[in-house]
Amino acid sequence: MSIHLLEELSSPALDTLSRESTVVILTASPLETQGPHLPLGVDAYTGRYFAEAMAERLVAERPGWHVVLAPTLHLGAFAFETVGTVTMRQRVVRDLLVDYGSALARAGFRHILISNGHGGPGHLVALEEASAIVSRRYGVIMASVTGYLAWGLMSGRYVPRFEAALGRPITDEERNAFSEDAHGGWWETSLMLALRPDLVDDGYRTLPAARYSLRERLVPNYPLRHGGQGYVGHPAMADPAFARATTDVLLAQAMILVDGLLDGRIRPAERRSPFFLIPLFRTNFRRVAGAVAAAGAVLAAWWILR
Repeated sequence: MSIHLLEELSSPALDTLSRESTVVILTASPLETQGPHLPLGVDAYTGRYFAEAMAERLVAERPGWHVVLAPTLHLGAFAFETVGTVTMRQRVVRDLLVDYGSALARAGFRHILISNGHGGPGHLVALEEASAIVSRRYGVIMASVTGYLAWGLMSGRYVPRFEAALGRPITDEERNAFSEDAHGGWWETSLMLALRPDLVDDGYRTLPAARYSLRERLVPNYPLRHGGQGYVGHPAMADPAFARATTDVLLAQAMILVDGLLDGRIRPAERRSPFFLIPLFRTNFRRVAGAVAAAGAVLAAWWILR
């Protein structure tokens, strides 16, 4: 068997795997409210689906290679907080994944990927920072695969590919709905209908669209304010066929990235989410901002007292 579950392997069994032809995939996504119709584990189910799908593609396309799937880590930052959501400090997310990656790298594993189903900007950045730290420290390839893909999904970059997969153009109504969809809406409800329909409450069919402007989205916990139910978008439009078509596209894009990473044609830094470049979303932002403010205060005091 070429796909292994880390928790089921003994140390000697794990140690027999070739370090040059083994990929370890971590899944890291939080438990988070997704509205009244979806379970708290949507992001984790999504991340695990992509981890398993990538594993199957890898062993099919690379004879002799092995994939080790680590247990899902239910952790995340930048989540909407209410009953059931388990969010944690961004630095904790980063450091935990640094520890996981470091343990694997010290054991000699050279290809470590992170799969994730959560689109919180700070969460995506924490995964990318952890990957960069481990890669630099141990000279291995550790990369968060789904941050770049999540941005492609949210930005609409893949819409033409989705249309090709669906075999039809996306209507103007669907295009508008897709631009408004962000959390527990059309796409995630569709995906859960495809993966775990038993966990989707039938009430999704009657939920009204939840639309929020960019200005409203800048307010913390915005989909839970003023009577909001915790979702963003159009869950009533959900269709498992839409999920299957779009996930096929996303998986194909993921494999282009994974193959490039494994073959050395792509560096992880070339496929990060754009949030990585925004200081506000970096884990050390508050510390740096505090240091800059303190330095400014010292200079101002010196100028006044000189």
